Amino acid sequence: MKKLLIALSAITVMAGACTKLDVKPESQYIDTNFPKTSADYQALIGPIYTQLASKYAIEYFRMQELTTDEVILPGRDGNYDDGGQYRQHHHHTYTPDHTNVKDVWEWGFGAINTCNRVLNNISSSTLAETDPIRIGAIAEVKAMRSLFYFFMMDIYGNVPIVDTFPVLNLPTTKQRIEVFQFIEKDLKSIVNNLPVKNANNATLTYAHPTRAMAYALLAKMYLNAKVYTGSERKQETVQMCDSVIANTQYKLDASYAAVFAPDNGPGITETIFAIPYDALQLDGNQFTRHAFMAYLWPKYGVPNNLSISISTTPEFYDKFNLAGDERNNTWLVGKQYNWDGTPFTIKIKKKDLDASYTGTNNDTTWQLEITRAIKMTGTKPFDVGNDYLARCMGIRSIKYYPDKATTAATRMSGNDMPIFRLADVYLMKAEAIVRGASATTVNGELQTALVLFNKVRARAKAPLAASVTLDELLDERGRELHWENWRRNDLIRFDKYEIEYPIPGDVATSGYTPGMNKDPRRRLFPIPSSERKLNTNLVQNDGY
Repeated sequence: MKKLLIALSAITVMAGACTKLDVKPESQYIDTNFPKTSADYQALIGPIYTQLASKYAIEYFRMQELTTDEVILPGRDGNYDDGGQYRQHHHHTYTPDHTNVKDVWEWGFGAINTCNRVLNNISSSTLAETDPIRIGAIAEVKAMRSLFYFFMMDIYGNVPIVDTFPVLNLPTTKQRIEVFQFIEKDLKSIVNNLPVKNANNATLTYAHPTRAMAYALLAKMYLNAKVYTGSERKQETVQMCDSVIANTQYKLDASYAAVFAPDNGPGITETIFAIPYDALQLDGNQFTRHAFMAYLWPKYGVPNNLSISISTTPEFYDKFNLAGDERNNTWLVGKQYNWDGTPFTIKIKKKDLDASYTGTNNDTTWQLEITRAIKMTGTKPFDVGNDYLARCMGIRSIKYYPDKATTAATRMSGNDMPIFRLADVYLMKAEAIVRGASATTVNGELQTALVLFNKVRARAKAPLAASVTLDELLDERGRELHWENWRRNDLIRFDKYEIEYPIPGDVATSGYTPGMNKDPRRRLFPIPSSERKLNTNLVQNDGY
């Protein structure tokens, strides 16, 4: 039942859509009395959440992760190249016409427009302005609008601020610092009107904005304030983290794997805000489809028409080197075995296995092996070839554990995807302290950077650290938060976004094609050409 909170709200709104337009309206709701009840408000707000789910784990994921060392998507003899869009991410050569640049802009501002429309509808409600239902609904919608504005500010930097519906005049570009201030002001104005998670409302508050969600978003903004505004906000980062940590309803779960399993949900105590994906009712999560090694489908009980597209770079995988660390188990690498320990084998033609084979093309039985190395052929741009050896290049992820409910028709997964969780809050506070903020006491505990760092290590069953540096924090964030849409944000803050992979001297991956654009202006994506044609008031970001 973890999905009903958003999925049913969306269904309530969308079920009435049809193509027959001459039906006499019989609804009890008209402009003068809708919305009125709590159910009315949830029906009205539902589309905001379906919009969030639609691209967060696909197109938005590509922009935040394919541009970093965490994710790589090479071509397979032309397959998965899709016009070069993925190698453009890897090499930071994206343009104003890149499909993700366009789609994510439309996604983000489409959601912002929906939020503004909902707020306009609420303003027409017959409920008194002091009614708790109305106040809570306004806070919920403004928190969601702030979240989408954060996404747009982080990716595009200088964007228009639109807070009315309908929009009567074409908006103008605002500087990133103005967008930052707009989000900050909005969140501070509504945070006390958001619910506080307690022992009785965990299900009701799950996947909806809470005070902790607003505090976590502000903490993320303050941690990156030097990037966004030019000024540090380290101690305020600590204060916002403390506001989350002070609520003891949030705790690290005993199992790292459980946080991302197909049956995750309100029972995960460290989740602050997540998207409650469902393989059948709320799609958008394609991790089982793209990140998993498709040939292992019989072992994991998933459909046999999955993809083999995305993996991680060897250099990033090498960070998973701590003895006993449960997070090491989130990757598939090396020779594969059945659950009973016997080799997992595939019967295959020898030339299908290895295109360079010149002997008789007989059948062979091959033990599936996923290799660390990713070697380009050089015959096509950013392409590894398409025999089985090439298809198995690149370490695969099962962090979002393969969902058996995935269907052959949709290939979507039901693993909820966290946006904010307590482990991230611990690491944000630790980083702010290492960067110069003062440690603070929360719930009777003096929380130094090392104490917080080791909380995350201890949950992962990894060795505890004796000290912590910024570089160690970045590596730990990689281990803990990989494939959660934070890597680009982290690398920019640590001034490491322009590091090219493979690292020079890494013979195992020397086949990568060079060509990263190391211009730091690429830390912002361009404003889409299509949007600038529609609105000539939009100013293109520098460097494009």
